[in-house]
Amino acid sequence: MWKIVKIKKIVSETPSIKSFYFDIDDESKIMPGQFYMVWLPGLDEIPMSISKIGKEMGFTVHKVGDATARLHEMKVGDRLGVRGPYGNGFRIIGNNILVVGGGTGIAPLLPAVERARMKEREVTVVLGAKTASELLFQLKLTRLVLEDKMHVCTDDGSAGFKGNAAEKAEELIKEGSFDQVLVCGPEVMMKRVIKSAEKRKIPSFASVERYMKCGLGICDSCALDGYHVCKEGPVFDGKTLLKIKEFGKYRRKASGLPEKISG
Repeated sequence: MWKIVKIKKIVSETPSIKSFYFDIDDESKIMPGQFYMVWLPGLDEIPMSISKIGKEMGFTVHKVGDATARLHEMKVGDRLGVRGPYGNGFRIIGNNILVVGGGTGIAPLLPAVERARMKEREVTVVLGAKTASELLFQLKLTRLVLEDKMHVCTDDGSAGFKGNAAEKAEELIKEGSFDQVLVCGPEVMMKRVIKSAEKRKIPSFASVERYMKCGLGICDSCALDGYHVCKEGPVFDGKTLLKIKEFGKYRRKASGLPEKISG
C-alpha cells in the first residue's frame, strides 16, 4: 500500500550521494537490510534500501541514472510515494560481528551496526571506497564502534589501508574470532568475503542487488537462479549464495539479458 511522505531533510554525503529523510508511522516493522519501493511521480518506481531506521527514516541515494538523478533534484518539502518494507533483512545472531561495506554498500549495513550495538554486541567495521572523498558514514560509524574496531580502506590509499574491503576483511577473519559476518557492496568483493567466512565456518549474510520492478516476487525481473531477490533476498546467507552460479559473475539488465559483473 502506497504512503505519500514529505522529505524532511536532505544530506549531501559525497559529491554523488545524498541521504533523504522523512517520518514513518511504525519503525518497529522494519529490519536492517530491507527495502522500500519509491515512486517518483511522472517518472518511475525504484527500490531503495534503508539507511536509517527510526521515527525518521532514510534512504541513501547514489546518482547513477534518470530516477536517481531526479531524486537528487528534489528539495525539502517535496513528496514521494513509498511502499514496503519488503524482503529479507539482516538478523543479528552473533556476539562478535564483522561488518564489511564497500562503497554505497555500507548504507543498508549502518542500521545493522546500530541495532547490534543497541543489543551490546561487539562490532568490527571494514569501510571501503575507491578514494577518501567517497567514504560513506565514516563519522557515524566511528561513534558507534571502538577506535580499534574501525578499519578504513581506499583503493588509492588516500585514507586508511591501501586496498579493497575484501583484502582487509580476509585479514581480520583469519586473525579474529568472529561468529557472524555481514557484507554489502560490489558482488565480487562480497563473494571473496563470504568464501573467507565460510572457510572458517562463520555464518555470513550478504545483501544482493538486482534489477527490480514489483518488489513482491511476481514479475521475475530480479530472479537469481530460482530465487527472487525482492522476496527471498535481498539478504541471503553465504552458503546459499556460493551455490548460485550467477553470483559474482553475471547480473541481468532491464531487458533480461545477462551482463558480466566487473571486478
